[in-house]
Amino acid sequence: MKINGTLISYFFICKTKLWLHANRINLEDNSEDVRIGKILHEINEEKSKKSEISIDNIKIDKLTRDYLVEIKKSDSDPEAVKWQVLLYLYKLKQKGVERKGKIEFIEKNRQDKKVHYIELDEVNEKELLDILKRIETIINQDTPPQAKFENKCKKCAYYEYCFI
Repeated sequence: MKINGTLISYFFICKTKLWLHANRINLEDNSEDVRIGKILHEINEEKSKKSEISIDNIKIDKLTRDYLVEIKKSDSDPEAVKWQVLLYLYKLKQKGVERKGKIEFIEKNRQDKKVHYIELDEVNEKELLDILKRIETIINQDTPPQAKFENKCKKCAYYEYCFI
């Protein structure tokens, strides 16, 4: 399976969600937060004159001369977004395109700023390759990892599957 931005993001958010989504148990169509995120994505796409770029199995929000730009609704999972952007930078690098990463949060709640910059250096690339292997291991398990309840689970599309 080719790992995309959603899967690497779920690796940091929840391993159970990662396994379920990767194994095509998709409950996100019922999530209000997912719907809001998709609408914001569509609005930003129109503003940026349909600048989204699809490469292999990833979709990049915007690619400028200097930056790969990822736009997110909120800063609730900055670590997940960071690695999602690093995956995209890595995929671009494999195609011979080198850029820096720029993450723009529309709503900031936890971070002190709305824009974050990131680079794919040797350390990040090595860690990314390790994360990709760990994701493959989780995805290929026969059953999902045991769900562990956290406050963020209450807003998850998989909440009922995991806890009810």
